Amino acid sequence: MIQDIAPHIYHNEYRPVPPTEDSFLLCFEGNQVFLKSAGEELSFLKFCHIPDFPRELSLDLIYLFSVDGSTFYLTRPSCLPDKDKWVKEDIRIFRDANPRWLSFAGITAHQLSCWYESRRFCGHCGKLLLHSGKERMLYCPDCGLMEYPKISPAVIVGILNKDKLLMSKYAGRTAAHYALIAGFAEIGETIEETVKREVYEEVGLHVKNLRYYKSQPWSFSGTLLFGFFAELDGDDAITLDTSELATAGWFTREEAPVQPLDISLTSEMIRKFKSGEIV
Repeated sequence: MIQDIAPHIYHNEYRPVPPTEDSFLLCFEGNQVFLKSAGEELSFLKFCHIPDFPRELSLDLIYLFSVDGSTFYLTRPSCLPDKDKWVKEDIRIFRDANPRWLSFAGITAHQLSCWYESRRFCGHCGKLLLHSGKERMLYCPDCGLMEYPKISPAVIVGILNKDKLLMSKYAGRTAAHYALIAGFAEIGETIEETVKREVYEEVGLHVKNLRYYKSQPWSFSGTLLFGFFAELDGDDAITLDTSELATAGWFTREEAPVQPLDISLTSEMIRKFKSGEIV
């Protein structure tokens, strides 16, 4: 999966330090990222590429995290000198670009960038939010409101019916790959209740014997995914929610189509079913 970057180690501890010449400088404009150059290998900007870029941490230069000993920082397009000089690519490049550890760093930085950009002002009194020096948090100096990074919990569900797996395609998506039932948790419900509700809402089925499989941070949607396998409970007739899904059906291990990339929890769960490791 995309976060599996061993032997590299991702450090998300908030320990803001001034950048070095080899520190990475991340800059996003909507869903596009600025790169030093185009190519098969990711080429993030470094401070050595922009010798006169400020080195003091501020609202315009934010410490993000580190991978091994490499530190990553965020800035805004308005602060990037000669921004027309650099290449811009859609963040979907992080799905299959190399090296994998930089792809993971890039999409994680984009999730944080979206949070910082949407939390510039206090939602209670409208004052400019300030950065905490102790933790990854923004606070209002007037009313005391504190804001932490937004993470949306969601579930991925592999529904088993003896030797078959329920697979579906999302409605209104350009990607034509089969996936598993998925959905966001609602206020006041457990993750297990989310599984049962989403399955019933999307395909009209009941499930039992839930088995937690694995979790995954999925920064493309700002989500923390919880993977479950569950057994069908009762009738296997599908009642499709056409506002969410284009199609759904039962597939044997031989029939189940795999996704072309191995970066997602969904893809891994499908492959585990096909290999017979999940029964």
